[in-house]
Amino acid sequence: MVGLHMLWLPILLSSVFVFIVSSLIHMASPWHKNDYPKIPNEDKVLDTVRALSIPPGEYMAPRPSSRKEMRSPEFIEKRNKGPVFMITIWPAGQVSMVKGLILWFFYNIVVSIFAAYITGRALTIGTPFLWSFRFAGATAFVGYTLALWQMSIWYNRPWGTSIKLTVDGLIYGLLTGIVFGWLWPQ
Repeated sequence: MVGLHMLWLPILLSSVFVFIVSSLIHMASPWHKNDYPKIPNEDKVLDTVRALSIPPGEYMAPRPSSRKEMRSPEFIEKRNKGPVFMITIWPAGQVSMVKGLILWFFYNIVVSIFAAYITGRALTIGTPFLWSFRFAGATAFVGYTLALWQMSIWYNRPWGTSIKLTVDGLIYGLLTGIVFGWLWPQ
């Protein structure tokens, strides 16, 4: 068993590597360019939504207030008539990436801590590269990807987007595994 205190360097370094590579994937490559297509009649949609003064948050429409209402003919008609959607409204103004990037880096650290914990409980000092690579990489892959599939299952995110994000998570998991294998205590 290897304690977390012995794995601080692979935790931190794998987090930094994932942060850098994910930034390159999302900002310097066209890989995710078409994940969110432009909405038809964007200006009209924006003017209409703006006029409603909807506060920032996540919304669903139509949304029944109870199970009973969900089965009512009025609600069924409204749903069948459409549109049916889920929407996230952000605050107006310039979008800052700073908060998201900081939170993403802390998330990378959390995933690496879980990878370190599981790998450290399963293996001992002196374990060969391949074993620590497998445990840490598989744990990181799970941390970076599996919850993304729920967005396609329950929220109709295109499966292509979830698959691309899963490939990203595979890359992040491989990076994490490589760093843990490389820096595993001997």
